[in-house]
Amino acid sequence: MTRDIININDFIILVEEAKINTKSFGLASESSSCSFDEPVISVAFYGSGNVDLTVKYGVKSKQFNYTKGLALSFYADQEVEFEHTVESEKPLECLLIATTTNTINSLPNQEGELFGEMLNELVNPSDHYVEGPSFIMTPQMQEIVDSLFNIEYQGKTRVMFFRSQITALLSHFFGQLALLKTKKIKTPEREKLNLAKDILLDNIDNPPSLNEISKQIGWNTFKLKKGFKEFFGVPVFKYLQNERLTLAHKMIRSEASTVQEAAWHVGYDSLSSFSNAFEKKFGYRPSQIK
Repeated sequence: MTRDIININDFIILVEEAKINTKSFGLASESSSCSFDEPVISVAFYGSGNVDLTVKYGVKSKQFNYTKGLALSFYADQEVEFEHTVESEKPLECLLIATTTNTINSLPNQEGELFGEMLNELVNPSDHYVEGPSFIMTPQMQEIVDSLFNIEYQGKTRVMFFRSQITALLSHFFGQLALLKTKKIKTPEREKLNLAKDILLDNIDNPPSLNEISKQIGWNTFKLKKGFKEFFGVPVFKYLQNERLTLAHKMIRSEASTVQEAAWHVGYDSLSSFSNAFEKKFGYRPSQIK
């Protein structure tokens, strides 16, 4: 487990990473807990992996069993404990942006007002832990989170990069939150759309057709295509392509796979097609990853 804390303006940025190498350690899973020294209002963004999260406060608890790509807002005081369970196939990448309740009104660029308007239930909490809006990140948000976990800059340059990206990430978060409130997508529909997304990600190398996905979630293809784009911001198979390329990037960067192996793993039969799509998304070819 690595945990890095960065202070930017009046925001506390917590960057957590953890993974288990069963070949080296022989462990099936590992848990890590954390809490806050004072009440905070936070947004957590989860990168790759699908780590389990348990939130404990008093005799209450809340379980999250699918966190990959999740943007989760919450209020928490000193009585709340957050526990991540990491497995070999479920590494942790969590980026948390927090501000204390004492400093929220002094945030720059009217950000404090945004928190008050959009996350009023967190600014005026009714319990030790209050969960605010949560949703699956858009591809643009996911790219920012991925860039912050793959940053190679150090010192002042690293802080400058974080400052710019954190501002962009919060802008996307509040923008998406406003869109979701305007669209008023009901909870049952969100569950269906998240199920469709899970089906795609569980079959990333050989995804089912739109018709097959529609049958599995009980919708017709028109409703699936329309709802998916409204909820996730991109069409179904554009979302799948983004996930494929992001996974391939991580495999190549970590030296877990060659370029050819990564392309096959995420469902590309043609290396040239994979390289072209990769360059279009990241701005460089997979062979240029260092």
